[in-house]
Amino acid sequence: MRRMFKHSNLLFLKSALAKDGISGDIDYVLKWVKAQADAVDVTVEKTSFDRLQSWSIADNGRLQHNTGRFFSIDGIRVQTNWDGGGKWDQPIINQPEIGYLGFITKEFDGVLHFLVQAKIEPGNLNKVQLSPTLQATRSNYTQVHKGNKPEYLDHFREATPEQILVDQLQSEQGARFLRKRNRNIIIRIDEDIPVKKNFIWLTLWQLKKLMHYENVVNMDTRTVVSGITYGSFESDTCDLVSYLLRGNGHSAPKDEFLNSTLSIEPAVHTEEEIITFLTHLKSIYDLDVERIPLPEVQDWVVRNDRIHHKEDKYFEVIAVSVAIEGREVGCWDQPMIHPMQSGICALVCKKINGVLHFIVQAKLECGNHDIIELAPTVQCLTGNYINSIKILPFLEYVLNAKEQNIVLDVMQSEEGGRFYQEMNRNIVILAADDFPEELPPTYIWMTLNQLHRFLKFNNYLNIQIRSLIAALPFT
Repeated sequence: MRRMFKHSNLLFLKSALAKDGISGDIDYVLKWVKAQADAVDVTVEKTSFDRLQSWSIADNGRLQHNTGRFFSIDGIRVQTNWDGGGKWDQPIINQPEIGYLGFITKEFDGVLHFLVQAKIEPGNLNKVQLSPTLQATRSNYTQVHKGNKPEYLDHFREATPEQILVDQLQSEQGARFLRKRNRNIIIRIDEDIPVKKNFIWLTLWQLKKLMHYENVVNMDTRTVVSGITYGSFESDTCDLVSYLLRGNGHSAPKDEFLNSTLSIEPAVHTEEEIITFLTHLKSIYDLDVERIPLPEVQDWVVRNDRIHHKEDKYFEVIAVSVAIEGREVGCWDQPMIHPMQSGICALVCKKINGVLHFIVQAKLECGNHDIIELAPTVQCLTGNYINSIKILPFLEYVLNAKEQNIVLDVMQSEEGGRFYQEMNRNIVILAADDFPEELPPTYIWMTLNQLHRFLKFNNYLNIQIRSLIAALPFT
């Protein structure tokens, strides 16, 4: 059984190159997703906080469920010396429970397949999106809601160490969640299992390809896929892989992404230098977060129908009443975060020393576990980023990128269980040879291999950069 774990990198790599799966091609999968959406009745209606069942602003100033479980909307007061210093108040989602985001995988015809769920969340723009096999908070899988147990839960609870291929604690949006983490896990089985009607087996190539379609693959799938590693090899082995792929009709820049993923040399910075870069920033910047009652949050207005900033920017907290056919619980009410604008998340990369390197920024967000996480080159969520062109490094370059340099450009949804119809533009740009290599002090060049190695440890890469990494094509 130990052989299963030892060769997991090659299993993942083979699946990431396998266009053909047992369920059909990409066109079939897209039609299947649409059929799943058409077959289910979904009703999501905005309501007021006083009409929410089982939710209210408690004596402690939180908007919370009467069980004290699931999550709450808290007020926080933030103070930091980051970027010249600042102090502000805001609402934030407090969900201390660690939930499951997990895939069951199984080999078919020698290729690893992922059991994927067509899942409906109240905040999804198009009802159904492809989610992990299991996507559940602790309150969900312990059935606090008195509903049904999530499908396939016992496979994860009873998984042996030999079955676990990936197992990480990863953060969620640091500007919206207060120190929130989920267990990102992938297990492998050998036995046959029944496939429920809203589940399908897909290869990793198919999952990554579907991330290039708007709002098809949800955020939870993207974060789990980002945690997959494919191995580390010397440059001659990477050259051989690229040669074989090109011989089968593949070409740059896609195989450059694979080369950057597999290659352990030569990188601009060593792993030790990257750790020193982060350690230095964490040692000189402070982040103080104090919980306060929602009615005391400055510059925010608490109304019966929404909680919003006085200038109507950033986001608002709304109340919704939900009815979804086929969920563990069919009807419920809850608060949600609704963005005031869409945002942009971008990675800029350049070939240095023969290997693609990516510009990564160290970013402080109020909900981070450890002050700073690595983030995309540009990350502007739910804000008028057009007005920030002259302020944010690389934003002007991203917005004016030439079409031939854009490798990925797609609108992707944020997590539909907490965010109501939020999309952000995900873009990856391959810079020209004359792009300068000198970076601002809080930015650093990293290869994909280095990013994947840091992903194996908790809370180094934020969810926005993980979403972009997951979508990078290899063929």
